[in-house]
Amino acid sequence: MKMYLCTLTMFVCCSLAMAQKPIVVIDPGHGGPDSGAIGTNGILEKEVVLDIAQQCLQLNRSLFQDSLEIYLTRYSDTLVSLGTRTRLAKVLRADVLVSIHCNQAPNEKAQGFEIFLFHGLVDNKSKNMASILADDLHHRLGMHNRGIKYANFQVLRDTHGHCPSLLLETGFVSNSLEAEFTKRTESRKAIALALLQSLIKTFYHD
Repeated sequence: MKMYLCTLTMFVCCSLAMAQKPIVVIDPGHGGPDSGAIGTNGILEKEVVLDIAQQCLQLNRSLFQDSLEIYLTRYSDTLVSLGTRTRLAKVLRADVLVSIHCNQAPNEKAQGFEIFLFHGLVDNKSKNMASILADDLHHRLGMHNRGIKYANFQVLRDTHGHCPSLLLETGFVSNSLEAEFTKRTESRKAIALALLQSLIKTFYHD
């Protein structure tokens, strides 16, 4: 983990030199009465993804010198409509929206992360960021890569043509091993770091 932290800080070098910081909207899924998936160990998707999003805020400040201007669609355990989440990205004229979720399946052996892009014509920035994120989650964190896929999720559909967007399913909380991995604070921080790195690389190292 320490080696991973040291490696990530190397990607920050030119960030503050840019006239305008990239505006990033991070969308922690679910919230309030909508718990999302419930893990085999009792963890709630809504809490996991909010923690990862909040870790992004903290690490952007402490490791990346606020190189990104990050907004969350929710900062607490509240339910926000999908339309409101995507409207925020439009109003802010965001450079990217990332929606974070946990996966669940009847098959308790299902494992790995998935990254979804809009099923229509996808911009190169979304593809590039998804590829970098998938590479880091797989090779640096050892997470099983289920691939980059395409879907018609509302958060992707509504932002299509407005800003690049992707939806990350961090892993299957219905899998006991991945549920325990996801339960750990260090694991959530590592996922947040991988996400931040993919954003930094996408916007500052094209």
